[in-house]
Amino acid sequence: MRILDTHVAPAWVDYNGHMNDAEYARVFSLALEALMDHIGLDEAGRAQHAYTIYTLETHLCYRQEAHEGQALGVDVTVLDKDAKRLHVFMEMLDQEGQCVATSEQMLMGMDTSSGRPAPFPTSVAGQIEQLPHTDSAQWPTLAGRKIGIRR
Repeated sequence: MRILDTHVAPAWVDYNGHMNDAEYARVFSLALEALMDHIGLDEAGRAQHAYTIYTLETHLCYRQEAHEGQALGVDVTVLDKDAKRLHVFMEMLDQEGQCVATSEQMLMGMDTSSGRPAPFPTSVAGQIEQLPHTDSAQWPTLAGRKIGIRR
């Protein structure tokens, strides 16, 4: 599901003439904010439920360079979930649908009044159910990777 459309801002381009590595993370962070908005945790929803989402872990893979002004879209798929966690896979695509980067993230739902993990509010959990899901047998090829030197 497309969660974000954006363009490479001039300030995101580094001395190598392409989008700086930190800016890929920025785009995925913006996509996470868009996902939160989509499931009812926009500013009003966070206040109403005293609830937010924290990122526990992320694995970002750079696949292609992105250049100033280039259109980018981010798609999201839920790989796994429980009462208070989401394991998501985001794919950044160029205007031709080619993969530019991926971000696999573990997210934790947090009660902001206690500062502790807590189950998703009922309405938020209902919206999460509407997101595209896949089971482990059908994960995207680039999901579930571990970092290491292959020998």
